[in-house]
Amino acid sequence: MSDAFEGRCLCGSVSYECRAAPVVTGHCHCVDCRKSSGTGHGSHMGVPKAAVAVTGPVTVYDAPADSGNIVSRAFCPTCGGPVYSLNSGMPEMIFLRASSLDDPEVFKPQFVVYTSRAASWD
Repeated sequence: MSDAFEGRCLCGSVSYECRAAPVVTGHCHCVDCRKSSGTGHGSHMGVPKAAVAVTGPVTVYDAPADSGNIVSRAFCPTCGGPVYSLNSGMPEMIFLRASSLDDPEVFKPQFVVYTSRAASWD
């Protein structure tokens, strides 16, 4: 069985091919992941950046993480679908959004991260 897999945004304008198995997979419940996903968490697959080829234009939003690293979130400028993120603290990795997978069965979560900041619902 090959470790290769593919994914794309909602409209298909941005796609990627990955030629390696995920190194790490999980759900993140930080405020930024919740807001960027529109749900209670973001699901990510960390793979070596060199193993991924992205096709199509992306818009990138940079924001500091609680760690002080910069997280760059890439999404389709047409449909707004999240595709991947980069973290300045791990420059050799790319974090593909599980929601962008062509085959959702590729995603097998290994961990869950909860935020250290409390969300205010007031």
